[in-house]
Amino acid sequence: MSQKPHLNLIVIGHVDHGKSTLVGRLLMDRGFLDEKTIKEAEEAAKKLGKESEKYAFLLDRLKEERERGVTINLTFMKFETRKYFFTIIDAPGHRDFVKNMITGASQADAAILAVSARKGEFESGMSLEGQTREHIILAKTMGLNQVIVAITKMDVAEPPYDQKRYNEVKETIEKFMKSFGFDMSKVKFIPIVSITGENVTKRSDNMKWYNGPTLEEALDMLEIPPKPVDKPLRLPIQEVYSISGVGTVPVGRVESGVMKVGDKIVFMPAGKSAEVRSIETHHTKLEKAEPGDNIGFNVRGIDKKDVKRGDVVGHTTNPPSVADEFTARIIVVWHPTALAVGYTPVVHVHTASIACRVSEIVARLDPKTGKEAEKNPQFIKQGESAIVKFKPIKPLCIEKFSDFPALGRFAMRDMGKTVGVGVINDVKPTKIEIK
Repeated sequence: MSQKPHLNLIVIGHVDHGKSTLVGRLLMDRGFLDEKTIKEAEEAAKKLGKESEKYAFLLDRLKEERERGVTINLTFMKFETRKYFFTIIDAPGHRDFVKNMITGASQADAAILAVSARKGEFESGMSLEGQTREHIILAKTMGLNQVIVAITKMDVAEPPYDQKRYNEVKETIEKFMKSFGFDMSKVKFIPIVSITGENVTKRSDNMKWYNGPTLEEALDMLEIPPKPVDKPLRLPIQEVYSISGVGTVPVGRVESGVMKVGDKIVFMPAGKSAEVRSIETHHTKLEKAEPGDNIGFNVRGIDKKDVKRGDVVGHTTNPPSVADEFTARIIVVWHPTALAVGYTPVVHVHTASIACRVSEIVARLDPKTGKEAEKNPQFIKQGESAIVKFKPIKPLCIEKFSDFPALGRFAMRDMGKTVGVGVINDVKPTKIEIK
């Protein structure tokens, strides 16, 4: 693994806005893909008459290879820039992927948002049903503040490479991001043509009017988030493998604290304790893992069936909280009618997704001030903010946002859509015995 500092990157945006092509191009330009893989993808694309999608084919090819192999960290793709070593967390844009995006975004340090400049495509991404809007809202909730907005397909803008169209797209996105509280000094906009690589790693002769950074330069301008090493260990589990000759290997990303070989840890909400035998990341053995590390670790005393995605690991001396009930500040992003007590959406928090029942609407908040506007309203509607109490239907590991941000922000999903987003103010824990 590279000695350069490491950042996790997520690529988000509406379906067909050019995410795969952009990532394929970036990986190729940075020399991550070998000639053979590139040739094969080009031939496959040509056969199907989809020459312009060869980079997307490359990614599909990589995905298939990853799905066949059982190596631990294959949902991730890696590349280096002058300054950083990046892991790309894949987040495709179809509806059902929003769930994956929620768990993916909670592991990312920065995002590339792909937005198509093509007439009609941009507009549909920003419509009420559009994923450009939804992904921006989710990125903010998941604590992603560093965003590079890649305005793609500039070659098919009308007219091609039109600065006016670029500005129109940029201003619309900017206004929307501002309204959700993004610090725009951490957001960059770049006009791009992925298929020719214009403004990806090399400057475009067709867009001389743009004098900002290329995508690669913008990636090098990202900042490493501070590592919460002094906080207690929290590691949400993403997958669990059983590897012959090794044993049980849970996989996840350290969100806070440090895990060392030999540590006594506990998996919550199961309450199962174990000892860490070994830790590895990208096939490199580690003595200890810190916040931001995507790791696989081997545990003594645990069976694969004892652990599942959504569990959280901590030290036995400071176990993660399991909520009997929790209070959160939420925003209703989309709902056809209204939310009342008894409403039970699926709450997606870190890598867990559990149905949670609204047990009380404590107060409706004034959107301008964030202060209480009405105590115990009967219901809340789209666009409104409120303080709400939830009761998880099954045991759920969560923490207060102020203590552990990554375990304290969530999205609510229902009917295949994101209904709302929230941050946890308070957790009423349930007692779990450590076995």
